[in-house]
Amino acid sequence: MPGTRTLFKIPARNKHRALCASWRDRNVLPMTKEKIKEIAENLDCGLRCFIHKETRTLISIPDTLNNPDMDTESWGEDMDEIDNNFSDYIEIEKMDSHESFKLMEDFIETLTDSRLQDKLVRALSRPKPFRNFKFEIDNSGLFRQMWFDFKNEQLIKLVEGQLSVHKL
Repeated sequence: MPGTRTLFKIPARNKHRALCASWRDRNVLPMTKEKIKEIAENLDCGLRCFIHKETRTLISIPDTLNNPDMDTESWGEDMDEIDNNFSDYIEIEKMDSHESFKLMEDFIETLTDSRLQDKLVRALSRPKPFRNFKFEIDNSGLFRQMWFDFKNEQLIKLVEGQLSVHKL
């Protein structure tokens, strides 16, 4: 275009990244409490979280191994980045099922409502404990938010622990 000066040319494959620069900028670390909370929330939503070892940029992508039906079309570029440069990233791992079960048990111990405690203990002792626990929590009124707050706090601690191990 006449009268405009191009300082650099963006390769076609990087145009989307350049257009999303403001989105990318907010994902450049150092690790803030907000960034750690974002990682914890992404893990809780079924995403995999990767941090670039040098730039400390965060990329979150669908966990297609555990959620094969998840729509990945809009995540293609980030998935390709991870596939092509996997060794440049550290993955922040989600809780495994044993840790998640222990988290539910720990939450039950914090409750002062003995009736709800009993319901939740019974829910965990039956087949399909995760589904049963969710059902009881979803129908527990104000305790439902307490569960989400407790779980989020523990996920943040999990993320902080992994970041510490990797010296990030």
